[in-house]
Amino acid sequence: MRILNVEGRLSIESGDGVVDVNAASGGKFSAAPQEIYERWDEFLEWAAHADLADHSPLGDRAIGSPVPQPRQIFAIGLNYRAHADESGFARPSAHPPIFTKFVSSITGPNETVAIPAGANVDWEVELVAVIGRQAKNVVAADAWSHIAGLTIGQDISDRVLQMASPAPQFSLGKSLPGFTPIGPRLVTVDEFADPDDLGLGCAINGDQMQEGRTSQLIFSVPQLVEYISARLILYPGDVIFTGTPSGVGLGQTPPRYLRDGDELVSWIDGIGSMTQAFQTQSETALIA
Repeated sequence: MRILNVEGRLSIESGDGVVDVNAASGGKFSAAPQEIYERWDEFLEWAAHADLADHSPLGDRAIGSPVPQPRQIFAIGLNYRAHADESGFARPSAHPPIFTKFVSSITGPNETVAIPAGANVDWEVELVAVIGRQAKNVVAADAWSHIAGLTIGQDISDRVLQMASPAPQFSLGKSLPGFTPIGPRLVTVDEFADPDDLGLGCAINGDQMQEGRTSQLIFSVPQLVEYISARLILYPGDVIFTGTPSGVGLGQTPPRYLRDGDELVSWIDGIGSMTQAFQTQSETALIA
């Protein structure tokens, strides 16, 4: 199943169009996309038997994040060996480095993002796993059963703010308005032949910058669920950014950062692509 947020309403892709879940279910399920994760099993049961033939064209309607208001966002650092190398950090081995991103930074998959004055804004394409069933002390072998689906994320970062002394500000530097685009759709795990091996990458103005496979993750999605859920509760609708492959701007020689007018296209096999445009802050309002 492929789930969209169409103009703020929960929708399922069907044929060449979309089905509004609230309307198709006769009001059984809310139109609010985030609320579906709290009723994930019930929703799957309904969708398996629902008549989804009555769809409407998507057209040019706005698509938002399929997880617009998660309770928690976890982000994994240095989870590809080559990215750890280009960042100048030791490769993690015992446990994954984890930080958070703030929910207010989430935006849809095709929005304009403001570049703050004095910022060095970098890109990081990532596979994003969304929790569908509460997870506490879940072993890796059972982890996929707790995941609703997968989507694309960009962990956009202001490297100046992120590395400001006296201590790094990872969460703050990666959570400015618009710095967490997610989308364009959530694809349920059963849609993938191998959810542990997906190609991903991104390009700026047509120039390929990142390309990798999720099979190269140091800590796989199931291992991340096991590690995090052993320490705290993962709630339905929570989001895990799983890490980025090499090719970020910080790792270029000389470093390259996003500039006014740049277009960033990110993609993951089996999910699709999303596009961010960038403008200096003086030329655009901050994305809410």
